[in-house]
Amino acid sequence: MIRMLLRVLGDRYARPMRRTLALMTATAVTEGLSYALLVPVLRALLGDTPEDAWPWLGAFGGAVAAYAVLRYVSDLSGFRVGTALLRGVYHRLGDHLARLPLGWYGAARVGEVSVLAGQGVLRAMSVIAHLLAPLVSATVTPLTVVVVILAFDWRLGLAALAAVPLVAATQILTGRAAATEDAERAARDHEATERVVEYLQAQPVLRAGGRTAERFRLLDDALRQVRHASRRATLSALPGALGLTLTVQAVFTAVLVLGARLPLGGDIGAAEVLTVLVLAARCADPLLSLADLGGRLRGARGELARLDALLRTEPLPRAAVPVGPAGNAIEFDSVVFRHGGRTVIDGLSLSVPEGQRLAVVGPSGAGKTTLLQLLARFHDVEAGAVRVGGADVRAIDTETLMARFAIVFQDVYLFDGTIEDNVRLGRPGATAAQVRAAAAAARLDEVVERLPDGWATRVGEGGARLSGGERQRVSIARALLKDAPVVLLDEVTSALDPVGEAAVHAGIERLMAGRTVVMVAHRMRTVRHADRIVFLDAGRVVEEGGHEELLRRGGRYAEFWHLSLAPAAEA
Repeated sequence: MIRMLLRVLGDRYARPMRRTLALMTATAVTEGLSYALLVPVLRALLGDTPEDAWPWLGAFGGAVAAYAVLRYVSDLSGFRVGTALLRGVYHRLGDHLARLPLGWYGAARVGEVSVLAGQGVLRAMSVIAHLLAPLVSATVTPLTVVVVILAFDWRLGLAALAAVPLVAATQILTGRAAATEDAERAARDHEATERVVEYLQAQPVLRAGGRTAERFRLLDDALRQVRHASRRATLSALPGALGLTLTVQAVFTAVLVLGARLPLGGDIGAAEVLTVLVLAARCADPLLSLADLGGRLRGARGELARLDALLRTEPLPRAAVPVGPAGNAIEFDSVVFRHGGRTVIDGLSLSVPEGQRLAVVGPSGAGKTTLLQLLARFHDVEAGAVRVGGADVRAIDTETLMARFAIVFQDVYLFDGTIEDNVRLGRPGATAAQVRAAAAAARLDEVVERLPDGWATRVGEGGARLSGGERQRVSIARALLKDAPVVLLDEVTSALDPVGEAAVHAGIERLMAGRTVVMVAHRMRTVRHADRIVFLDAGRVVEEGGHEELLRRGGRYAEFWHLSLAPAAEA
C-alpha cells in the first residue's frame, strides 16, 4: 500500500512523504529500544542495592522523553505533510485531467471523477495524517521489541518471533477475504446512490404514470442489498479479528510459560523475565490494533487504487516540437477511428478550404459529431490524419489548437456563475461593450432583459436555471465573443423554438462570416447555403456536393431533404 501511495503522490510529492515515513519509523524504533532500559532498572530494584536504579531510571526517563519529542514531531509532520500533499495531489490530479482526451469524459466518468476528487482524495490522503503513524507503530515497535528480547534471551526471543509470521498470515488472509466483500459493498452503495438519484429525477414521469409504488420497491431492493452487503463485509472481518486476538494471546501465553520455567532452572534472572513479560505485553496492544487499522486501510486502499488507475490513464501525447498551423484550411486524410469496439469513421477523406462552409448530414450514428470531436482532438485517430492549416492536430500545441476553434455543441454546459461569467469564458479580457455586442448578435440580450437580475443572474449547475434554448444562446454568444477563425457547429438550433431559431440564425450567420466552418445539421434547412455538403453514413462519405447538385442526383441527400419537408407540408 505504501508503494501505491508513493506512486499516486508522484516523484515531486513523494519525497516529503518518505521523510515523514522515516521519522515515524525512527520514533517507533526509539519506543521499542527504550524498553530495553527496563532490564537494568528492574535488576537494581529487585537486587540488594535498589538505589542503583536511579541512574537507569534517569536514562529510561530520557529515552521516554526523546520518544515523546520524536512522536510529537512525527505526528505534527504527518499532519502537515498530509495537508500539503492533499493540495499537491489535487494539483497533480487536475494537471492530469487537463491532459486526458476530452472524449474520455463521458457522463459516467464525470460522476466517478467528481466523487473521487471529493471524498476519495480526502479519504486516501487521511492515511498520511491519521493512519500512517499508528500503522508504523503497530508494526515497527513490536519488531524492535522482539529484537530486544532476542538480545536478552534467544529462547524467549524465538518464542516472541513466532508471532510475526502468524500475525502476517492472519492479516493477509483477512485482507483477501474482506477485499471481495468490500468491493461488493462499494458496488451496492454505488447502485443504491444511482437508484436514489434516479427516483428523485424521475418524479414527474413516475407520478404521471402512477408508478411510484413500483419505484419504491426498486429503491428498497437496492437499500436492502446494501444492508446485506454491509453485513457480509462485517462478518468477513470477524474471523480475522478473532484469529489475530487468539494468535497474539497464544504467543503471549507461550512466552509467559517459558518465562516461568527459565528462572526455575537458573538460566535467567527474575528481572530479565519480568522485563521480557512486560515487553511481550507491550507488543500485544499494537498488534491487536492491526485488526481495526486493517479495515480502515482497506477502505483507503480502494480509493488509492481508483486514484492510481485514473493517474495511469494515458493522456494525449504532446509533440516534442510543436508546429503552428499555416492558415485555417481543414483536411481529413484517410481517417480511421474506432470507439467501443465499433468503427465510427472508416477511411474518410475530405477537405474544407479556408473561409468555406462544410455541412455534414446523415442518419444518427453516422459519425457526424465524431468528425467535430476529432477535429478538436477530443480523441486521436487510429489511422490517417486530421490537419488544420496543413499541420496535423497531434503536432499542434493544445492551447494553440483550441484557440483556433469556436465550438457550439448540441449539449451545452454552463458553469454555476452568472450569465456574464459564462459568456466571458469565450474571451475573459473582453470589454463590457464586446460582451453586450456578442449577446445581442446571439439574441441573448432578449433573455437577459426578461430576468430579474439581468446579467448577474446565476445560471445554476450546468445551466439548470435556464431553458435549453437559453443555454444555447449563451453558448453562441460565447463563441461570438471568442472570435476564432474556425467555427464548429453541432446543430445549434436543436433546442430552440421556431421564433428563437429564426432569431439565432442571424447570429450564426455573423459567427460564420469569413470563417472556416464545419457544421453538423439534423434540420436540413440549415445546410442549403453551405459551400459544400457531405452525406455521411457508417463513417464514410456517401455523397458530396452543393445543395442543388445533390437534389438533382436524387440520392440519399435528396431523400433526406424531402423527408424533412414532409412534416411541414402535412402541417
